[in-house]
Amino acid sequence: MLPLRGQRRRASGKRGGPPLSDAGDAPQETFISHLIELRTRLMRSIIAVVVVLLALFPFAKDIYNALAQPLLKVLPHGATMIATDVTGTFLVPLKVTLMAAFMVALPYVLWQAWAFVAPGLYHHEKRLVLPVIVSSFVFFLVGMAFAYFFVFPIAFGFFAGYTPTGVQMMTDIDKYLSFVLTMFIAFGLTFETPVVVIVLVRLRIVTLQKLRAARPYVIVGAFVIGAVFTPPDVISQLLLAVPLWLLFELGLLLARFVSVPVEAVPGADQEQAEA
Repeated sequence: MLPLRGQRRRASGKRGGPPLSDAGDAPQETFISHLIELRTRLMRSIIAVVVVLLALFPFAKDIYNALAQPLLKVLPHGATMIATDVTGTFLVPLKVTLMAAFMVALPYVLWQAWAFVAPGLYHHEKRLVLPVIVSSFVFFLVGMAFAYFFVFPIAFGFFAGYTPTGVQMMTDIDKYLSFVLTMFIAFGLTFETPVVVIVLVRLRIVTLQKLRAARPYVIVGAFVIGAVFTPPDVISQLLLAVPLWLLFELGLLLARFVSVPVEAVPGADQEQAEA
């Protein structure tokens, strides 16, 4: 049997026919080229973050001080934050600076992601994806700013005001960073609610009527999320739950202008067929 296989390979080569493995070469080469491009985009994004990190690293202490100001302002006179870990005085400012570097480089990172995905999208999909990426980034920053300038002063002032007599409030910088990151993520994702509502309606996954009918459940869910992701005080829970509810209402209002009529769908299918 083995000589016969060799004779078949030689015979096919003499006839000038394509090798047996050529049929799957094109899809494999396409897949490999996509992997190479993905690696290139990731490397560019990582390099951009590292470059911004190196540029901000000399100001690491100042960046952490700016992040800690909402708590430092409400601490009693003479009280300071502490570091219970030997490496905390170096690693915590480094983590904060890395977070700041990532946020500064995020537009470039998102542009790299868009450049990788855009060639595979249809025209009507590009018209949806690009505004969603930009608006998601903007709303996330607005949520972080809302937490920093509005929520933190109120929450930290509340905690500092209820410090028992004989107890000195001294917060560890690592635990403070973990708390701040959790609040930033919670409020950042909360402010993505209008974008999520618009995308669901635009893609016809859920209709406006169903979303309006689900309003009572959304309100209850907003207060549940506020109770889970915020400190155990009523003020912080309200500061997350009420904006979440209002942003849901804003999403319903804006979704009225982007909903797709049923008769518009065949046009999109025809565009896909022509592409």
